[in-house]
Amino acid sequence: MTPLARIALLAALPLALGLAPKAASPLPHCQIPCGIYGDAMHIDMMLEDAATIEKSMRSLQELAGKQPVDYDQIVRWTMNKDQHAASIQERVASYWLAQRIKAPEDEAGREKYLRQLEILHGITVAAMKCKQTTDPAWVEKLRGHADAFSKTYFSAEDLEHLRHHEDHGGGR
Repeated sequence: MTPLARIALLAALPLALGLAPKAASPLPHCQIPCGIYGDAMHIDMMLEDAATIEKSMRSLQELAGKQPVDYDQIVRWTMNKDQHAASIQERVASYWLAQRIKAPEDEAGREKYLRQLEILHGITVAAMKCKQTTDPAWVEKLRGHADAFSKTYFSAEDLEHLRHHEDHGGGR
């Protein structure tokens, strides 16, 4: 059996046996009309997931070149990468699409709405690609989409507050 086939087998085994840990998905907001939302926090959490995916990819690339091959660590880093990508996909679906992005009631908001949908779709696809590869370019696409989405969602004042928060080590 080739090393790559062995890695694939080891990665699939826990799932096949029903033993794979569930993705550490974010606790979706309650989805009742409580009016309590942490929009900036959800962007920060997405970017934290992206950073974890990036670290997982770097670790996998380093492990791929080492002898002897540490299959256990390769499987762990792969599962970690995939869980954080799934977390991003879950957050987009259960928080942003289900609760925060609303279809416009008139034509005035249609362009913004369609742009937000396009960007959120881009985030979901980039997260999927992060599961499929160890190419860090997909993490950069995730970050770029998160930034583009923030620019369509938050006011200029909110964006300035987020930048100030970021510049002082509080998140992104």
